[in-house]
Amino acid sequence: MYGMVNKAIEEMVCKHHGKPAWEQIKERAGVDVPMFVSNEGYEDAITYQLVTAASELTGAPASQILEAFGEHWILHTAREGYGDLMDAGGDNLPQFLKNLPNFHTRVIMMFPNLQPPQFEVSEVKDHSLHLHYRTHRPGLESFVVGLLKGLGKLFQTPVQTRLIESRSAGADHDVFLVEW
Repeated sequence: MYGMVNKAIEEMVCKHHGKPAWEQIKERAGVDVPMFVSNEGYEDAITYQLVTAASELTGAPASQILEAFGEHWILHTAREGYGDLMDAGGDNLPQFLKNLPNFHTRVIMMFPNLQPPQFEVSEVKDHSLHLHYRTHRPGLESFVVGLLKGLGKLFQTPVQTRLIESRSAGADHDVFLVEW
């Protein structure tokens, strides 16, 4: 993953728990990187280790940490770092979700070595859709739930999300029912 992901985790931890908690998380995770560089690549294992250490330190399940991080990513990291791209995605939640498959296509132009997830929408109705999520990275379903909650807050639209097909249950990708 690019350093921007780990920097965003650091930002979220420091905002809610302070810099000493971040240093404890890094130590517990065995991460000795003094500072993450946004556009530099890091092993995915580092990110997973940071989440595990944050879970151990706070007592919150990793799924809760990932969900909070997904929401933080939308409301802070993406808004601040990719405001124009976010604005180009649509004026409301349904529009943004329908355009989500194109989002990472634009991000890849900025980060050519990025291995982003793929999103696809189906079953589009007036107040719901199915969001298909494909990634080579396991265990990030809660992060996607947090992203969707963050998008709901961003567009001031209450959103409910339910995982209806899961890789962990044998499906070839995750599918979320998103209702607003």
